[in-house]
Amino acid sequence: MPQTPQPLVSELMLETFRLNGALLSAGDTLVADLGLTSARWQVIGAVALEERALTVSQIARRMGLSRQAVQRVVNDLVRNGLAALKNNPDHRRAPLIALTAMGEAAYAEADRRQRTWGSGLAEGLDPATLKAALTLLRELRARCAEVALPVQAQ
Repeated sequence: MPQTPQPLVSELMLETFRLNGALLSAGDTLVADLGLTSARWQVIGAVALEERALTVSQIARRMGLSRQAVQRVVNDLVRNGLAALKNNPDHRRAPLIALTAMGEAAYAEADRRQRTWGSGLAEGLDPATLKAALTLLRELRARCAEVALPVQAQ
């Protein structure tokens, strides 16, 4: 009788939580001297990768974060001169978040450091295994939005 994959999915979830914690901790260390945290890096990365200013809601959707969490980070970025608020011609109450020159420089340096660190992490790993892991993680992320959560007991 074949084993159900559910226990493996549970183990994968727990390991993903652990990996997320390790990545956030390493990221914080990697970019601390740039005035960034992992959360700030994630938000400026969303804007940098899009190559245009975005609203808080757009950043939140792209990064899978809550709008409130992104707003708190954007407030910090603006306060520290890494981002600026721009008028949004499409929505008066939802300003666009743009990187300042200082924010662009911080992101470029963080990206450079991450690529160097990532090369070390990737050393000795099989590219086919990495591709399979990436495919699986993307599929699970998509299923999170598709598979109904169990109803909570009241």
